[in-house]
This record gives sequence, C-alpha cells and structure tokens, in this order.
Amino acid sequence: MRDIFLLSFLPFLIYFMFKRPFIALGLWVWTAMFFPNYWVYGSAGLVRYNLLFSLGTIITYVSYKNKPTVNFRGTGRIVVLFCLWTLISALLSVGLVELSVEYFIRFLKVVLLFVFIILIIEKKLHFDFFLWCLVLSIGAYGGFEGTKYILTGGGHKIEGMTGHALGDRNELSLAMVMLIPICIYFLRRYSPVSKLIKMAFLGLILLLVLSVLGSNSRGGLISLLFLGGYFFTQSKNKFTYIITFSILMVIALQLVPEEWFSRMNTIEDAGDDASFMGRVVAWKLSLMLAIENPIFGGGMKSLEFWPVWSHLSDQFHSGVLSWFTTGTAVPDVVGRAAHSIYFQVLGEQGFVGLIIFLTIFITSIWRSNRIVCNKNTPDWAKDLAQMLKLSILCYLIGGGALSFAYFDGIYAIVALLIALENYVDREYSK
Repeated sequence: MRDIFLLSFLPFLIYFMFKRPFIALGLWVWTAMFFPNYWVYGSAGLVRYNLLFSLGTIITYVSYKNKPTVNFRGTGRIVVLFCLWTLISALLSVGLVELSVEYFIRFLKVVLLFVFIILIIEKKLHFDFFLWCLVLSIGAYGGFEGTKYILTGGGHKIEGMTGHALGDRNELSLAMVMLIPICIYFLRRYSPVSKLIKMAFLGLILLLVLSVLGSNSRGGLISLLFLGGYFFTQSKNKFTYIITFSILMVIALQLVPEEWFSRMNTIEDAGDDASFMGRVVAWKLSLMLAIENPIFGGGMKSLEFWPVWSHLSDQFHSGVLSWFTTGTAVPDVVGRAAHSIYFQVLGEQGFVGLIIFLTIFITSIWRSNRIVCNKNTPDWAKDLAQMLKLSILCYLIGGGALSFAYFDGIYAIVALLIALENYVDREYSK
C-alpha cells in the first residue's frame, strides 16, 4: 500500500520540483532525512529518491532565470575549505584510501546541499518550506516512534532507520533534539494564527522528547537537558514552565523502564562505565593518530581500519600520551569509531582540520548573534536565527560523544544562517 501511494504521488512531486528550485531543494533534504526507501518494500524501493531530487534541484536551479545574488560569507568559504581539506586527507589516508575516498564523496554530497541552500533560499516562504521539510522528515519519524513508545507503555525500542545516516539511535536522538528549536520557531510563529497548528506542534515536541528518552541515549539526554535549561532561563513565566516540565516528567516516568534509570545513572559514574571508558580509549587513540599525522590527519575511517588501530594500540601505554590514563580500559581487538565529533575530526583531519571544523560553528554562532542584534532584522528572522543557533549548540554538546561530524542536518542549519543573513541584508538594509 505504501509503495502504491508513494509511486502515485511521485509524478506530482517531480512536476512541482521543476516548477521552483526551492521546492526541489526541500524535497532533496526531505529524502535525505526521511529516507523513503526505508518505508517501502516493493518496486517503490528501487527508486533512488534522494538522487532524483538532488539532480532535479541542480537542473532546476541552472535553468531558472531569476537567480538571486548571493554571498557565501566567511562561514561558507570555511565549509568549502573544510571539504577540500577532507579530500586531501582522504587521498593521503593512512588507512584504506578507497574507503576514505568513498566517505569523502558522501561528505561532498552534503557540501553540495549546503551550497545550493545558500544559492536558492531567498524569501521567507523558502525558509519556511525548507524547515517544514525537516519537520516532516526527522519530526515525522520521531513522532511515529514517540507514539509507538506511548502505546506500548515504554516497551517499544526506539532505533534509527537501517541503512540511513540516522541509523544509529544515538545519532537519531541528537537529530531529534536539534529539531525541537525549529518546532518551537513554528510554534511561536503559528500560535496567533491557528490553535490547531499550535496543539500539533506542542504534541510533536512532546513526542520528540519521549523519543529521545526512549532511545536510551545519554548524549541525547544531555543535549535535551541543556535545551530545557536554556528555555527555563529565558522564560518570563517560569512557574508555567515548571508546571509543564513537571507534567512531562510524570508522563515520562510512567513510560521509561527500570533499565533506563540504570543506564542514565552511568553518566554520574562515567569512570566505572565500560561503554563510556571504551569511548575514552577511542579518544586517546584518535589523539595519538593526530599526533602522528598533525596536519591532514589519518583520513576518513582510518581509525577503524584494523592495521591503524592495532599500530596505535601497541603504543597505548607509552609515548607522549603515557599520562593519558584510561584506568583498566584498553583498546578492543577490533577497530572502533572515535565516538566524538571533536576526536573524530582530530584523528581524521588533523589539528588543522579540527580548527577549520570548529571555526565553522564559531562563526555560525557569531552570525546568528549578528542577525539578532541587527535593528533592521524582522522579528521572525531574529527568532529563526536564535533557534538555529540553539540547534547548533545542541549538536556541539551531544556530538561530544558521537561520530557525527559529517551530518547533513548540521551543515544545512549553518547554510540557513548564511542565507538568512543574505536575506536580511538584501531586504532590510537598503
């Protein structure tokens, strides 16, 4: 049934894709985040939806006559520089060069989406449509999972979509936390217009929170607590906030199983948790890899290449990092991921690559503040800039324990901030 519905609807999507570049762009990010192939089983699964809409976006943009003048600004140029840096590191990889190049090509597609967001999005309608596509992708999946979690009384196991960028439950959890500020942006924008839409977004936010809790992701929980703390400090009506939070906690406590509390308690006793200490081991090995290859790093996926992991493991208790203690934890007998965006980039792209990577987000946060402080910026754009900054901060906090450095969603958010500043300068700074 799902195959028939999707294939029947596809011609209409293709038609509208070629009508306007921003529609094609929204469908590009929707298929990237929602992954339609995961939901179908028959002939509809043979269609490469993301490739179809990404190529459609490029063709539509190239043939579109009224192209706006754009400015990639410093942040955009830094992202392109980081892309070039990952190419060099992939070609010089100390691991399996073919694998590093394969993952570079995947990241190149992410940067291509980043570029076309800046090229195409120029109006409020474009921003809203693109954000709606994010809500109807990550938000839809989180809503489905949260609903199942409630209906099963907390028995449903929340996981990511197999074969997708959000296939890991921890990465899915972080993506859902990052989406909550965008839902709040829509909630504020539409609350005066429609009570139905207001209730829908309140319900979605509740389902996303429950999905994060149900994923048993400690990184997701930490990001969620940061987000909740931020809105509490910014709230003018803290009593209402406390009441809402209390109701949410009562609902959550009725659903989460006993093992959830056991897992979350390991945050407090991280030094005694084998899973966490395994991450610390991977962080040390990533740092060792960066010291051996300080400029360009080891290349993408190099740490997981067994000869590299084995070589570093042999020097684990000696050398310049002998002071970096991991207690009784030692490297596994198989290569592992870095489990941190910071150590992932450090090991794969070197110290210089990490500086470039961090500069992307530092300048993005600065850009958000600049938009908010601009007296010419309309209220909706200030609110959007603030919410996009919150999404970035959630990513930077939750990503500290995830190998999630090349996630499509975070680069899309950075691109939206650049497009938003271009829009404000073009429309309101004349």
